[in-house]
Amino acid sequence: MGIKPPKFFMKAKKSLGQNFLVDNNIIDKIINEITSDSNDLIVEIGPGMGALTKRLKSRKSYLIAYEVDRDLEDILSKLEDSKTRILWQDFLKSNILEDIKDIKYNKLFIVGNLPYYITTPIIEHIIDSNINFEKLVIMVQKEVADRFLANPKTKEYGYISVLLQYYFDIKRVCNVSKYSFNPVPKVESTVLLFIEKERADIDVEKYKEFLKIAFRQKRKTLKNNLSKFDWDKVKLVLDKHNLSESVRAEEINGDIFIEIFNILFPVKK
Repeated sequence: MGIKPPKFFMKAKKSLGQNFLVDNNIIDKIINEITSDSNDLIVEIGPGMGALTKRLKSRKSYLIAYEVDRDLEDILSKLEDSKTRILWQDFLKSNILEDIKDIKYNKLFIVGNLPYYITTPIIEHIIDSNINFEKLVIMVQKEVADRFLANPKTKEYGYISVLLQYYFDIKRVCNVSKYSFNPVPKVESTVLLFIEKERADIDVEKYKEFLKIAFRQKRKTLKNNLSKFDWDKVKLVLDKHNLSESVRAEEINGDIFIEIFNILFPVKK
């Protein structure tokens, strides 16, 4: 059996969305995705009681872990050494570039068992921080993972699917039983791997707003949702891909959304 709770266990705090991972099989799968060596840096989000942190240290990489719960200090402080540092702060308020500026490393890896209620804000914070990383490996609620991975014409597909797939190639590493945690949450989980990809050079903030408008009312047609834009230009792209004027946003892939955006907001030279 892979599930083995630690000898000393603290009561999880619901207010912080704490569910401590205690399944060694799942920890192994996460560790296998972190292909770092002694010249690399790992950033861990929410180490909790350090089950994953202890294994990450075996990579001999530089390691920074962000933890907001000071009640875990007696446990996590024991893991600190010349290459491992615990930062007692809210990751969402962190300046990652500032925190890692003095570390000389080759590749950056980010890993975490994320509090499910702030999963998307954490990913957005990583994006907005403009850091180049090799891999992002995170545990999220399975239902959320399904939305991140969703393809067009599925009920899970929406704004967040298109936005994250603009930034990343995303892979499901494994699904995780709720019994892999203590306390046992009400939902199943998924480990996801994110790898940054080549992407179109666009005004991302404007693109986010455009996507929100396109998906504003999912059951309405794209034409209805984009009523304030020049529909003749949009239709040129739809015709190119043999899509009808009655198409909905949930039927259109990210590449086509980029085409529509570019024709509506051409780059000024």
